[in-house]
Amino acid sequence: MKPEDTIDFHIRWAWYNISRMYNMQASKFGGSMAIAITILNIEKDGTPSTKLAPKMGMEPRSLTRMIKTLEDNGVIEKRADKDDKRMVRLFLTKEGKKLRKQATNIVMQFNQKIREEIPDKELEKCFNTLNKVNQIIDKNNIF
Repeated sequence: MKPEDTIDFHIRWAWYNISRMYNMQASKFGGSMAIAITILNIEKDGTPSTKLAPKMGMEPRSLTRMIKTLEDNGVIEKRADKDDKRMVRLFLTKEGKKLRKQATNIVMQFNQKIREEIPDKELEKCFNTLNKVNQIIDKNNIF
């Protein structure tokens, strides 16, 4: 079987191209795709640091380093939760909000371009298929 005949080849190829494109755009602002995804996943009312890694599909160790860097660079700040002082919430600073707006614009441009080129019915089929792939992986624990 040739690599291009496998399902994962096409998923990895698309993700590689998306990742490369986003990293090129993020580098214009001194960031990376991973930083942009982190910023995009921090909610207005703050996000518990423990909820961010699973939300992003990252290992907590990797995210901890990134959070430290973002905090050192003044992009986010940590605050104790109002109700549960044991919990730490992450909030965007003024600089973080500015970067989030730029990241949002890039994501919106990408999505608009894709939607101009690929009909909604095809995208819906793609989403359904990818959801099924994820369900099969989750359900069957293949390996």
